[in-house]
Amino acid sequence: MVRLKGRSQARSSLRPGAAASVRRRRDADGRSRWRPAAGLRSVLSGRSVAGQVFVLHLVIVLLLVVAAVVALVLQVRRDSTQEARNRSLAVAETFANAPGMVEALESPDPTAVLQPHAEAVREQARVDFVVVMNTDGIRYTHPKPDRIGKKFVGTLGPALAGQPVVEEIKGTIGQLVQAVVPVKDSGGRVVGLVSAGITTEHVGGAAEDQLPLVLGAALAALALATGGAALVSRRLLRQTHGLGPHEMTRMYEHHDAVLHAVREGVIIVDGDGTLMLANDEARRLLGLPEDAEGRHVPDLGLDPGTAELLSSGRVATDEVHLVADRLLAVNQRPTDRAGGPRGSVATVRDSTELRALSGRAEESRERLNMLYDAGVGIGTSLDVTRTAEELAELAVPRFADFVTVDLFEAVLAGGHPDAGGTLRRAASAGVGEDAPLYPTDQQIRFVESAPQGVSLATGRPVLEPRLSKAPGWHAQDVERSGQVMEYGIHSLITVPLRAGALVLGVVSFWRSRKDEPFDTDELALAEELVARAAVSIDNARRYTREHGMAVTLQRSLLPRTLPDQSALEIAYRYLPAQAGVGGDWFDVLPLSGARVALVVGDVVGHGLHAAATMGRLRTAVHNFSSLDLPPDELLALLDELVGRIDQDEAQDDESAPVTGATCLYAVYDPVSRHCTVARAGHPPPALVRPDGSVEFVDVPAGPPLGLGGLPFESADLELPEGSRLVMYTDGLVEDRGHDIDVGLEQLREALSRAGDSPEETCRVVLESRRPARAVDDIALLVARTRALPADRIAEWTVPADPAAVGEVRAAVTRKLAEWGLDELAFSTELILSELVTNALRYGGSPIRVRMLCERHLICEVYDSSSTSPHLRYATMTDEGGRGLFLVAQLAERWGTRYLPAGKVIWAAQPVP
Repeated sequence: MVRLKGRSQARSSLRPGAAASVRRRRDADGRSRWRPAAGLRSVLSGRSVAGQVFVLHLVIVLLLVVAAVVALVLQVRRDSTQEARNRSLAVAETFANAPGMVEALESPDPTAVLQPHAEAVREQARVDFVVVMNTDGIRYTHPKPDRIGKKFVGTLGPALAGQPVVEEIKGTIGQLVQAVVPVKDSGGRVVGLVSAGITTEHVGGAAEDQLPLVLGAALAALALATGGAALVSRRLLRQTHGLGPHEMTRMYEHHDAVLHAVREGVIIVDGDGTLMLANDEARRLLGLPEDAEGRHVPDLGLDPGTAELLSSGRVATDEVHLVADRLLAVNQRPTDRAGGPRGSVATVRDSTELRALSGRAEESRERLNMLYDAGVGIGTSLDVTRTAEELAELAVPRFADFVTVDLFEAVLAGGHPDAGGTLRRAASAGVGEDAPLYPTDQQIRFVESAPQGVSLATGRPVLEPRLSKAPGWHAQDVERSGQVMEYGIHSLITVPLRAGALVLGVVSFWRSRKDEPFDTDELALAEELVARAAVSIDNARRYTREHGMAVTLQRSLLPRTLPDQSALEIAYRYLPAQAGVGGDWFDVLPLSGARVALVVGDVVGHGLHAAATMGRLRTAVHNFSSLDLPPDELLALLDELVGRIDQDEAQDDESAPVTGATCLYAVYDPVSRHCTVARAGHPPPALVRPDGSVEFVDVPAGPPLGLGGLPFESADLELPEGSRLVMYTDGLVEDRGHDIDVGLEQLREALSRAGDSPEETCRVVLESRRPARAVDDIALLVARTRALPADRIAEWTVPADPAAVGEVRAAVTRKLAEWGLDELAFSTELILSELVTNALRYGGSPIRVRMLCERHLICEVYDSSSTSPHLRYATMTDEGGRGLFLVAQLAERWGTRYLPAGKVIWAAQPVP
């Protein structure tokens, strides 16, 4: 195999521009690479270096295989012959020394005695014959009986002398290996001879049996060697690109000429940091010694930075190094990216004259990058202060050593800036923490002569290259100005934050570390940077203003305090979304008969429109609840109202429909401990029983408000005293990271470990379920049920007889005395007298009277008629019509509640 050493080996990584048997092709990825033109045919042709190596390798392997086979066959034959000699000698000695051998030879008929035994031994020992003879060589035994009595063919002399002999001869049964052993009597006298032998045919048979295995192994070795040679040749073909010896010689001569002619240094270093090649230009630019090739780069006396780069092999692009009085641009790439040898190749060119121009280009590129970063990094949030901080953080230390952002107080609150107002330092950043500048959050008033004051007054940037020569700046704060100068800050640029015609504040850029002052180019860059930030700050200001207006509207529409009532112990939480004000709402509405209505709703969307729509729906629920409607009927009216609102909004292109609003409405009666619940597209309420078990109430799911077409259904529950009814909006259980079923299960787990009080329940639920950044409003309402004691309830059935009115009045007086409300006896008797009389006159049987004593004294009269009473103002001449008027004057509130069969007229008086 051809091996390339020294300079030729190093240059083999450089590929020619063209060659006769190489073509330039494109891979599937579009990159151009050099590939063999003829492939395997180039290997087999023998014209290329790879082909010649393959043929030579194949011939050598074939000769080695043939020699190995011949040697193996000869060795097998030799081993077989030796085995035959050893076996024949062992059989002959064993038989000669067998007991009774001497007696058999001296017997009258030795053949009769020994022939059977000799044949048995021959068969068992796998020899061709066992012959016993006398000292004259006359056979007593033989495998062929006709040979018995005849002369033995072989050498007998050594055996007659007492020594065994082994020989290869041509006997009566063919070419063979035989051993002759003497038989001695007890006195050591030779009385006979024993011979055992194996024919050559059997000796060579063992070798022939192994010949197929030997040939198979030889063929396998030949195939493996051929495959290995093919792989080596294929790799060599890829490395040499199918070139022949003459073409490669010409190519390397051409490379030599090119390397020494180019005016750019070329350096090749191997993976161990040894210099493999350096052309003439590289030697000149780097000042390399004559014996540089073959030495380690750190030993060549180069500049430490340049030596480190060349020996490290890391990637470098136009990396500038100072060598003597030259600025050299070094480009370096590894050589093993495409399967080449470990190492690196570097090019070196003199860039002294281009350094100044490239420095200016680099500075321009950095400024463009900073402006790009300002476009994507400033204004990531709609927060005025955070946007100002992003501006300061971006400019330090890339542009200035310290940056301060001062905004008008009104801007921070979302309002219009006041040119005569004070400013507040909204953000500051710097390379140090101890700079004697005004601290963040401090109120500032700039004097007219200060650069900041000039920028605020004129709306134009100001450049103060030397603060030591700026008397207007010193006039702002003489003591602090001296401290700033001592700290090392020496140059300043101030740029007003302008958004259209509004000046929102001023940005100050301070320089301390660089000795050069700010120049006009940097002034233009600062102006462009602040202009981009001003747009984001103004957007944040507008958002802050609109957000504040929406929050104010929303808070004004939500209940400020909960009404007084005795049926439920209530706690609530309302958390607005960080993205903006939403339309979630809740309410607690006292009803007649000591009952209480709970309502939770959600309007899809955020902003002023959602908040305003929420207020309209809450007002509508207030109005509808005053009619004492069942929850399903109230939702039906609310659905109809939303449909009409959507029709009105559809005529205005700028308004969005309300469709998608949801509502959950529940009415609890402390007398019967019954709760009626209905929902319109809202999540079901959770019920925590007194024993701590949690369940989600199975309330029929109606469609969201405004869709229409489907009736609403309600569910009736009987709640033990101390139960907690938990109502919430979907912001509590829905999240982009998981399904609502997961949120409901997490809510169940939080409720199961919450305390008994509604306040504790709200705290535990929000601690476990509140997201880090809420994307939707969260409304949570927890109501713990109470039951009105039986001793605070009085009921009577009134016969259809006007005289029964007196009995009712007497019973009412006694019950009021029992409750300690004697002072209400007169007004209560008068109210019930009028209501019972009206029921007897205009209503239908049965008639019942009920009194409830809680925060109010409630009087209720039930009759089976659905006729609604009306308040009349009787004239002076009318005999009647003043009953309900008297009731309205004596009671704090009164009204009518319709039941499935009949009605209830009620009146409530405050309990003293």
